[in-house]
Amino acid sequence: MSSPATPAQPVSGVPLGVRIWYGVGSFCTATFNTIPGLLLLIYMTNVLAVPAFLAGVVVFLPKAWDLVINTLVGQWSDKTRSKWGPRRPWLLAGAAVLPLAYALTFSGPPLTGVPAALFVGLAFLLAATGFAFYEVPYKAMPAEMTTDYHERTTLLQWRMIFIAAAIGLSGVLAPIIAGDSLAGYRSMGIIFALILLASMLASFFGTARAPVVGQVEPEGSLKAQIAAARTSKPFLWLLGLSCAQTLAAGVMLAGAPYFAAYTLKDTGASSTLFAALVGPMLVTMPLWVWLAKKLDKKGAMVLSGSLFASGALLAVGTPVFGSLYAHLCVVVVGVGYAGLTLLQFSMLADVIAHDGTTSGKRRGGVFTGLWTAAESAVAAFGALIYGSTIAAGGFISSDPAHPVSQPDSANTAVIIGLTIVPAVIALSGVYMTLKYDLDARKLASATPLLGGEGATASG
Repeated sequence: MSSPATPAQPVSGVPLGVRIWYGVGSFCTATFNTIPGLLLLIYMTNVLAVPAFLAGVVVFLPKAWDLVINTLVGQWSDKTRSKWGPRRPWLLAGAAVLPLAYALTFSGPPLTGVPAALFVGLAFLLAATGFAFYEVPYKAMPAEMTTDYHERTTLLQWRMIFIAAAIGLSGVLAPIIAGDSLAGYRSMGIIFALILLASMLASFFGTARAPVVGQVEPEGSLKAQIAAARTSKPFLWLLGLSCAQTLAAGVMLAGAPYFAAYTLKDTGASSTLFAALVGPMLVTMPLWVWLAKKLDKKGAMVLSGSLFASGALLAVGTPVFGSLYAHLCVVVVGVGYAGLTLLQFSMLADVIAHDGTTSGKRRGGVFTGLWTAAESAVAAFGALIYGSTIAAGGFISSDPAHPVSQPDSANTAVIIGLTIVPAVIALSGVYMTLKYDLDARKLASATPLLGGEGATASG
């Protein structure tokens, strides 16, 4: 008889092809989170002449809608019954909406000021809805492919590899295509809309043979599911620390083009800064998988958050030490960000599996719905924070035909917004990580609370 700490043999063995094709779907996640976070704010302030604060609001409000739509999509996918399983039909629904709406966001009529802000806001709202259709079920799938604690990290390692590749592609190539012109942004929108479509369809077809383990019954009402999520202490702490780290990354992402243009005096540096960020993600993933086993996921998460904050704080010295120094600081941020990106999704799969075991209910969709809603909202809130920071510094919006010189206070705000602000937020995430207590032993020793229903979740 097995010991109480290991009541059952975990179910594992996700085929390599499924892992790879599931990972390809992360091109959608990374592209949609990266490009609007990087370029949408500066597209409005420096191409469409939208005031900085209003531009920040436009980036944030459609994502605030995610707090509603993502939770609903989570509930709907939990209850979906189809020959494709509960999640995959929603991947297809997202592919029908997101790419077109994304292209419209950057390919609208030649408007400026408030009318431009309204058009972009409506298109981005539709894009956020399509993204919810796809992303919420997509994130729920790993918890239903395997019950093995460490295999979830290995499975998600493939996802992180493709996220890093997509961040590199979008973060480096998108600014080059967009340039500083309306025509450039339109071309970029269309090109990356096609990339979104291809990755979403690839994940739909490529996961047709994905194993489905630990199936449990879906919870009844949306109210009951949200209440259940609130009673999961590991989920709440994980949600908090993830929101903090995502918010910090969102602030830095929104500020990168301004930092390149006004601090480094080189608009092309946006691409090289992104290369410095993505490079560590491509080469350190195996290291973070190893650290997650040696330090447990919690310890590795504390380390990664500390590295992220340290790199951001060190970047304050850029005006003194120059561009190379700034890029080295971003490399430190990138090493930390690689760990954060990998570990938080692996920990989310653990939380979903733990809840399924103890409750006997399928609530993965609602957990990922709440997670994705919060993640999207705080990432967009990062743009609002950065926009508010430079607005407080007196930043002057413009269009390509009417360039302006920024006051010294605005240049200072550009630096503070990219360094001190995200570092403080990231350190708050490290504190919340210390409160998270779901490890391999606790997950293995979890017992069903509702009779035999939950037993399937543990193998």
